[in-house]
Amino acid sequence: MITVLMVLDAIIGLLLIGSVVMQTPKSAGMGMGGGSDTVFSSSARGLDALLARVTVVLAVLFGVLTLFIAKLTSF
Repeated sequence: MITVLMVLDAIIGLLLIGSVVMQTPKSAGMGMGGGSDTVFSSSARGLDALLARVTVVLAVLFGVLTLFIAKLTSF
């Protein structure tokens, strides 16, 4: 059972990394050639909001599952 939980924890960790990497940086458009993605700002904002929520959910799941695994293996 612990092995299954550890594999699930690793999968959630990878999904968490993916959701963070897919988000647009908050400083987008401030550097050289900036402002290029303002054309697609409405759909980008919706996607960024979704990715932000997914990131929070995955982070909470990862934290709770990691603590649960640590509690199980401490006995």
